[in-house]
Amino acid sequence: MDPHAHQPVEVAGAPLGGGQGVVIMVHGRGASPQNILDLVPQIARPSFTYLAPSAAGRSWYPFGFMHPTEENEPKLSSALARIGSLVSEVLGHGVRADRIMLLGFSQGACLTGEYAYRHPMRYGGVAMLSGGLIGPPGTEWDATGSFRGTPVFLGCSDCDAHIPKTRVDESAQVFERLGASVTERIYPGMGHLVSSDEVVEVRAILDQIQ
Repeated sequence: MDPHAHQPVEVAGAPLGGGQGVVIMVHGRGASPQNILDLVPQIARPSFTYLAPSAAGRSWYPFGFMHPTEENEPKLSSALARIGSLVSEVLGHGVRADRIMLLGFSQGACLTGEYAYRHPMRYGGVAMLSGGLIGPPGTEWDATGSFRGTPVFLGCSDCDAHIPKTRVDESAQVFERLGASVTERIYPGMGHLVSSDEVVEVRAILDQIQ
């Protein structure tokens, strides 16, 4: 069972294949690619290609990201494979990994971070907006490999009903251990949304991609 494999990908910005940088944008639960692509005008970097895959049934996996992992299967594995296939497609167009940014919000942020954690390399950047690594309390993240200085941004509210601050902290520590250049921002009273400051952080990462 691979529910996400053949779902469409929405595209914004420059056409893929011109050698420019690429941002893979992963939407949250109950949302659509267009929801996450609504950030593109705010990011205001039109020279990039923005690719937003669709989740089957608008959900990448059925339960919360801190549920036992097996309860989110097989959709979780399908979702991770979908991100992987999209990364492979971009690489196949001659775009280097260090010109690819992985960005997600909410459930999409958790999926984005989990994919990057399982496939560490020098990306152009990783942005987890209101998300954390996937797994129940007590999960030990013991992967090896190196992000080789990849800029990783984690932003979240201090009172997010879906994402505990402790999991954001744990995730930041995991990425640091694996050699990423990590920026973590906890926003007082922000709620479950993308703030203008987070958009500024995303722009700063994209401006480093040459």
